[in-house]
Amino acid sequence: MKGSSMNTHLGNIVIDNEVIAQYAGSVAVECFGIVGMAGVNVKDGLVRLLKMDSITRGIEVSISDNNKLVLDFHVIVAYGVSIIAVTDNLISNVKYKVEEFTGIKIDKINIFVEGVRVID
Repeated sequence: MKGSSMNTHLGNIVIDNEVIAQYAGSVAVECFGIVGMAGVNVKDGLVRLLKMDSITRGIEVSISDNNKLVLDFHVIVAYGVSIIAVTDNLISNVKYKVEEFTGIKIDKINIFVEGVRVID
């Protein structure tokens, strides 16, 4: 099991990276301007919108050298919105909520805009 761990006075706590990705993904899709997570097929170079049950495939969670989280988001944004405003909002919301949820600090959040969609 790959996960993030922290030591407390009561013992060791390990949080699976999949749990962190699921929570971060649910926070991300609530942000204004985010249509959803993107699944990138490396072989074909195709990008597709992921359904909510496979949202974690658009997020990569890793641990930096200083034991902090690094999150990579592959997102699809709504047409007509400012990408800078959307990504700033995404970074601040995810950073605050994931740090509160896990108790682990975030080192970096990398956002890869993989596509734009017109939403009704």
